[in-house]
Amino acid sequence: MAKRITVDPITRIEGHLRIDVEVDDGKVKNAWSSGQMWRGIEVILKGRDPREAWVFTQRICGVCTTVHAIASVRAVENALDLEVPLNAQYIRNLIVAAHGIFDHMTHFYHLSALDWVDLVSALNADAKKAAKLASQLSDWPKNSYNEFKAIQDRLRKFVASGQLGVYGSGYWGHPAMKLSPEVNLLAAVHYFQALDCQREVNKIVAILGGKNPHIQNLAVGGVANPVDPNSPAPLTMEQLLHVKALIDNIKDFVKKVYLVDVAAIGAFYADWTKYGAGVLNYLSVPDLPMDEKGTKFLLPGGYIENGDISTFKEIKSFNDEFFRENVKESIKHSWYDGDWNRHPWVEETKPDYTGYDEDEKYSWVKSPNFKDKPAQVGPLAHVLCMYAAGHEPTKKYINTVLNIASQIAGTKIGIEALHSTIGRHAARAVRAAVLTDTLDVSWSALVENIGKGDYDTFNSPKFPRGEIKGFGFHEAPRGMLSHWVVIRDGKIDNYQTVVPSTWNAGPRNHKDELGPYEASLIGNPIADPEKPLEVIRTIHSFDPCLACACHLYDGDNREIVKVRVL
Repeated sequence: MAKRITVDPITRIEGHLRIDVEVDDGKVKNAWSSGQMWRGIEVILKGRDPREAWVFTQRICGVCTTVHAIASVRAVENALDLEVPLNAQYIRNLIVAAHGIFDHMTHFYHLSALDWVDLVSALNADAKKAAKLASQLSDWPKNSYNEFKAIQDRLRKFVASGQLGVYGSGYWGHPAMKLSPEVNLLAAVHYFQALDCQREVNKIVAILGGKNPHIQNLAVGGVANPVDPNSPAPLTMEQLLHVKALIDNIKDFVKKVYLVDVAAIGAFYADWTKYGAGVLNYLSVPDLPMDEKGTKFLLPGGYIENGDISTFKEIKSFNDEFFRENVKESIKHSWYDGDWNRHPWVEETKPDYTGYDEDEKYSWVKSPNFKDKPAQVGPLAHVLCMYAAGHEPTKKYINTVLNIASQIAGTKIGIEALHSTIGRHAARAVRAAVLTDTLDVSWSALVENIGKGDYDTFNSPKFPRGEIKGFGFHEAPRGMLSHWVVIRDGKIDNYQTVVPSTWNAGPRNHKDELGPYEASLIGNPIADPEKPLEVIRTIHSFDPCLACACHLYDGDNREIVKVRVL
């Protein structure tokens, strides 16, 4: 008999997500994904100056701040057909690439690794054997016995205190945990080292963005970083050299630790390459523009149908018609008034909570579709599209991961293994390595351009009378993000954000086709229905971020909270 399991809320994510599954004979037979908060930023923006939108939209989330800011200014620039100076593009590239590396690293080590790593088991490890294993996998200088023993002692003292904090609810000893004590210790040591690397990469965002989180330097038309090599106040060579030092500091950790750890742990859990594929239509967008118009990019993007790389169709520019015409959102199973499948420019945001009904409406999340079909977005989609486009750095790092995993597993693991729960983690590490390379390219381009005497960072926008429309996209850490704006007489008339976790967490669409989270759970094994670790593993592999639901709503129009803005 089928057993119903409800996980509410899914923890170690941003926001509130509920997952329901039906389990029969030890496997998931059906699934429902429900976002439990309402995002009301579209309503807040209506009637405002389009130049202000990026400031508001980056408050959608405390984690995904930079990504909403960049997509927002690009949407307004697109509506105005406004070019962006090269220096501004390069500065933006450095910020978003650094943010992406930080986000990917945080997701693996501090949010999802605990699904695979048993920290309690690490206390029983032989620290010398663990350090030797780590040294065999990589020449990272901190893979030493002294480092491993110090971290193990730190963990032992932490556990003995009884104040386990975030570690208190782990599924320690769960039958689905397979790593040896030594591999668990290796992962635990790198967990702590990743905290130091996080701090370094975040400094890049803070130096160039003026603040982190919630950067302050963006503007419709460029950035607010004045460039003057002869003045100490604006962006100087001293600051840029500091940024370069930070870039150099993080490279080794990403390539010698993060990339290797994911490959190694993936090899020990090779059976998980059979689970979690779900929706195989992959959507990504090009990013890190290297020209004023947004037609030349460091990272390609596009669309793959049904997991077949040969179907790859490239998305070529910030004005790409193929992308612009094929994005729609359905609300058949979402708590909004009506039942439609519309393009973002003509959507409405009218909340209508009717209670949880899995056959009718059961989520605040809409159901995005591309070419009238569900699509998976995220690092896996982006890496597969870059691979299909012949992007050499991506191919190099994919081969690195697959070769390490094959060596440890003792069997050949091919690129098809990426269509899986564990494959999404591998793709995220590959993308992080690719992003470290782009930091060097954008930094060199910025310094070279300034050296030519070009100090421009901003083109002033001018808003015409009447109606104009625009869209802006960004390949964010969690996947393809797009903002859509309708401007009338210089004011926002409609604004819609179609975010990565909307694509992946959406409920069934207008054709009752399962969303990516839902589809990815079908067939997953469940060893213990009372401790559904396997459900968490697959959902976490997407790196959910439901925090876009940042607005409280009451169907009876009662006041929920009054806030005084100082």
